[in-house]
Amino acid sequence: MSESKQTYLSIENLTKHFGEFVAVRELSLEIYDGEFICFLGPSGCGKTTLLRAIAGLDPQSSGSITQAGKNISNLPPAERDFGIVFQSYALFPNLTVFQNIAYGLENQRLPKAEIRKRVTDLLELVGMPEQTAKYPAQLSGGEQQRVALSRALATSPGLLLLDEPLSALDARVRAALRQEIRALHDRLGVTTILVTHDQEEALSMADRIVVMNHGRIEQVGTPEEIYSTPASPFVADFIGVMNFMYGEISSSGTVRIGNNSIECETVNIPEGRKVRLTVRPEDILCRADSASDQSVSANSFSVKVESLEFLGSFCRLILSGPEGFGKLKADLSTQQVHDLKVIPDVTLTAEFPSRNLRIFPESS
Repeated sequence: MSESKQTYLSIENLTKHFGEFVAVRELSLEIYDGEFICFLGPSGCGKTTLLRAIAGLDPQSSGSITQAGKNISNLPPAERDFGIVFQSYALFPNLTVFQNIAYGLENQRLPKAEIRKRVTDLLELVGMPEQTAKYPAQLSGGEQQRVALSRALATSPGLLLLDEPLSALDARVRAALRQEIRALHDRLGVTTILVTHDQEEALSMADRIVVMNHGRIEQVGTPEEIYSTPASPFVADFIGVMNFMYGEISSSGTVRIGNNSIECETVNIPEGRKVRLTVRPEDILCRADSASDQSVSANSFSVKVESLEFLGSFCRLILSGPEGFGKLKADLSTQQVHDLKVIPDVTLTAEFPSRNLRIFPESS
């Protein structure tokens, strides 16, 4: 985000206990005004607990939450400025689409004409202007989600909270709604927090991603930063597909794996330190095997194709590398696979470009 962005939500040293279990531990985070942020992590990492603490539904055990300069740490949900969409949508089954969206506005005792205009505008915004008289049971999952989103936005909240809102939908509808929610955010500019365990959702929708694990933040960054420069082995493994190789620093700029050496950045890691080296499957460069090539290109080794999997726009190769490299995954375009005549048992030369290698010291 731009440096000129103002902090809208500030979380400081937030901890949440459930009995002896610590769901979130001393977590601090700043979210900017108008930002679309994703809390991403595996089940049980604390992301939904954090969202519910922000909403006041499960208040924190300690720590503080400030929204738009106001300390809301101890306020009940009704006195906090947010709209929320749950995984289950939580629509009122006995109310029409219009009545569901108008519910919060009626509680504010707004004039009927103003309520009608607001509901009509929101239904236009989500592409459902003709559905006002239908009941939730008459709608598809995607339509119910649009109604839930409209209801959450009806009172013009300063903060929109989305708790895994797309997880119950099929893949095609999910992909379409991802685009719609992001476009809606860009149009309205409301600060938005999305909780998800789906990395594709987070990468495609967020301005920044907060990767969580065991109640702590592992990394905060843009989707590109999270994917390209993971801050820990957990983030590297959780986001996308990653190859791990294990070795030790033999000298500055060199890692020894088995009987081979790989050149990579080793700043501030001493000789003899055991490390994990990571590389994405799409960053391994494969070509026809040639002993002469290996003498020209650094970080090039002969590998054997164990198997390959056709995945539509690309093929994933399982490679058997030199001693210590283990099994590696490499992604090639289908055209490359045809050009290289890749089949099981064929030998290729695989290059590991230094710029695409990430190194993590092992715990002492």
